[in-house]
Amino acid sequence: MKEVSSNSPTAVYTGTVSEHYFTQSPSSEAKTRELTLDLTGREVTVETVSGTFSPTRLDLGTAVLLRHLPVPEPGDILDLGCGWGPISLDAALSAKDAEVDVRVWALDVNARSLDATAKNAQRHGLTSVRPVTADEIPADLQFSAIRSNPPIRVGKDALHELLATWLPRLAPGGRADLVVSKNLGADSLHKWLIDALGDGFSVVRTGSSKGYRVLTVDRD
Repeated sequence: MKEVSSNSPTAVYTGTVSEHYFTQSPSSEAKTRELTLDLTGREVTVETVSGTFSPTRLDLGTAVLLRHLPVPEPGDILDLGCGWGPISLDAALSAKDAEVDVRVWALDVNARSLDATAKNAQRHGLTSVRPVTADEIPADLQFSAIRSNPPIRVGKDALHELLATWLPRLAPGGRADLVVSKNLGADSLHKWLIDALGDGFSVVRTGSSKGYRVLTVDRD
């Protein structure tokens, strides 16, 4: 694996844009709503909150990603930038259906996102979901899977730091799946990942739908 640029082993995206979804502690009024989604072939009702990513609907990129994900393997799963929790909930539900033992680490910098994910997991009895900040994840933990609709709008340098920090923590044989809009640089990110991760990792496009690419990173 090539050396990748990262200033901190627990790096997570931060934002300078006021009240963006990657703001740590939004100061705007928290407005909640309920949504009913199709996750793992069932209707699931969740609560979302303003000041988080896509609080009014399941965003299209995440929907594309969820359709391309395999049933989880046993182990630790990282939901990188969990928002109000759709990727974490999907992973936990899929693992529960398949009787696979997993721990889902729902990582975000936004306090409202973590709170919403915790409430949604509790609502559906998904005790495997652990909403966390970066410093709450053990430094030596490796992941059998990483799943993410990464925060492209945080900026290229911050995005690269985020991915350079967490993707190398895939366990041998582990798999990461990312969804990125073609119009927001999916193809250039694909090339960067190949160069940044280097030997021991492969990066391939495993899906393409509605203007989004699904990029899959495998660790040998």
